[in-house]
Amino acid sequence: MLHKTRGIILKTTLYSESSVVVQMFTEKFGIQSYMINGVRKPKAKIRMNMLQPLHLVEMIVYHKANSSIQRISELRPTPIFRSIPYDIIKSTITIFLNEVLYKSIRQQMADEHLFDFIFSAVCWFDESEETNVNFHLAFLLKLSRYLGFAPSTETKSDHSYFDLQEGEFKSLPPIHPYFIDKVDAALFISLYISPFEKINEIKLENKTRRSILDKILVYYTLHTASFGEIRSHQVLEDVLS
Repeated sequence: MLHKTRGIILKTTLYSESSVVVQMFTEKFGIQSYMINGVRKPKAKIRMNMLQPLHLVEMIVYHKANSSIQRISELRPTPIFRSIPYDIIKSTITIFLNEVLYKSIRQQMADEHLFDFIFSAVCWFDESEETNVNFHLAFLLKLSRYLGFAPSTETKSDHSYFDLQEGEFKSLPPIHPYFIDKVDAALFISLYISPFEKINEIKLENKTRRSILDKILVYYTLHTASFGEIRSHQVLEDVLS
């Protein structure tokens, strides 16, 4: 049976001389893998440049329940990016976020709220006139809400530490090393609650931005099974420094 669905490309793996397997987060079916034949041929209808990390697509697909590999009838980029592929900072941020998403999303079933958040956020990032160097920080913190481990924003005047393991403010530093002090914690929460349109108003020095990103990755490691090391982390820091 044919189905129409939107998809977010997470990983493309070469399968043969001209074929690939593409792992996507789809609106209708959650995480799915699709075999696409002939993408590396000169007259291919679906080309490799359509299958880049975090590209957004509309598809007509064949879907068989319990099948590990699905098939695509039609695919087209929607929307066509106007800035991400041509801006080194935006493209590097996108590659980094794609790796985090690939290691974080485990949904084998549809999750429309999570899908809509990612799809809309990537569209906003592509359409934004200025290159927002805080976008990845805010994106990951906002994403945690949809993944089930949103940070608590409740605090009191004597709560000076944010416990990354518990996801909440504490009056005393925890016995483990996974916490943030008051100054960085305030920025952490501001990035979480501020709309994307306002996050460039949060002024961060490069050193502070790197520190907060390190803490966010620790937060994901603590709350996501088999999260592992993010390889594109250092490349991102080099580009933003």
